[in-house]
Amino acid sequence: MKVSELQTEESARSASRGHAFAGPLRRNAANPRYFTDDTGRAVYLTGSHTWAVMQDMWLESQPRRNMDYAGFLDLLEECGHTFLRFWQWMHPRNARWSSETTLFDPQPYARTGPGLANDGLPKFDLTVWNDAYFARLRERVAAAGRRGIYVGVMLFEAWTIKGTTAEQDPWPYHPLHPDNNVNGVTDDPRIESGPGQGRAWNLFSLRCPQLLAWQQRYAQQVVGTLNDFDHVLYEICNEVPNRPEAMAWQDHLCAFIHEYERGKPKQHPVGITAEGGNQDNARLFATGADWISPGNGRLFEYRYNPPAADGTKVILTDTDHLWGHGADVGWIWKSFCRGMNVLFMDPWEPIPAGMPGWVQGGVSLNQRYYHLWDPVRRNLGYARRFADRMDLNRCVPHGERCTSTYCLVSPGQEYLCFFASGGHEGLDLWQAPGTYAVEWFDPATGRTHTGACIEGARRHALAAPFAGPAVLYVRRV
Repeated sequence: MKVSELQTEESARSASRGHAFAGPLRRNAANPRYFTDDTGRAVYLTGSHTWAVMQDMWLESQPRRNMDYAGFLDLLEECGHTFLRFWQWMHPRNARWSSETTLFDPQPYARTGPGLANDGLPKFDLTVWNDAYFARLRERVAAAGRRGIYVGVMLFEAWTIKGTTAEQDPWPYHPLHPDNNVNGVTDDPRIESGPGQGRAWNLFSLRCPQLLAWQQRYAQQVVGTLNDFDHVLYEICNEVPNRPEAMAWQDHLCAFIHEYERGKPKQHPVGITAEGGNQDNARLFATGADWISPGNGRLFEYRYNPPAADGTKVILTDTDHLWGHGADVGWIWKSFCRGMNVLFMDPWEPIPAGMPGWVQGGVSLNQRYYHLWDPVRRNLGYARRFADRMDLNRCVPHGERCTSTYCLVSPGQEYLCFFASGGHEGLDLWQAPGTYAVEWFDPATGRTHTGACIEGARRHALAAPFAGPAVLYVRRV
């Protein structure tokens, strides 16, 4: 089925059911820490993401596995999430996290031959799209939209290719590898000397013009397939090497998509995300991206003491680039109070792996510890509830207004503070006369406690009526 036919069919289904979005997201002039839509209100994005949302992933030695995508959307909806990072894997075989061969299907290109690729299947024709792939792409993006969930569609994936072992290297099976297509590709992206010798790092650079042309063509096809949706954002690539040429490649593709969509009915935000680790995030902020996901920074600051967002970029801070596998509830509230949107890489769908350290006793560690992440999932939704109640067009981080330093404020109107250690903290209402309602929220239980009203034009020492970390919400009445 052609893209135009898919769009017509999906539009007809969506017209009678599901969530209605108020136009594509765009920069919020009132508060550029967030996006906005046709309503003019700030749109707060938060959610979980997992690896197999688009393609089936399974070990070659085991039966093919198609994740319970509807079940994952149920989880996001139940927890009040508004964003799904939509992974896509651009190679059919091998992954760095497993000593056993991992398979990925469907792929975007048709396998027409003539001749066989390195995996023994017909070669790809890069000019012929795999209709099953793009039908699934539209259907799954549309399904998230019917739940009111924005989808950040990843175009390319680099983490698997850049750091793999020789035995599980995906590049020899990649559709752009000269052996695997019928289109006469000759560019070789492998680094020939220095750190990472032999790895296909130049696949994510401007040094291989043939590969870049095919990458741009694929990006056009994805963007064209999804252009009629309001609830779409784009991410150039997951965790490219932290090298200047890789950032230049991402920035080039970001500008390419912006230019391509100028001729389309709708325009969508395009993001660039960090490699992870202790990197300098200045390169991210210097790009033309509409949104970014930082790495840890030099001192792990985005993990432990997130810098306040200044509106230079919309920040979707993501555990994937800070921990990989990890997070804590306090980090959610710290990041929210510092003006960021917050994302969690969720091991909801056990990743297929056959490597010690990922599997113990035949059970994936992701699956074994699945329940431990439930407080994180739920607190993402709790933060979203406060975001919906607040006027985020006017709320900015003001660490000086609360001694905890985690304080999102519309001065004289509302104050959201996080007491990371519990106990007493000071709140400065000295220049904010009036009467204020007090509400305490317990992140551990999800319960709200109403406090006595307080008067403005003074400073207050406040403590929650429960032990442990607390969220304080003070609003003028």
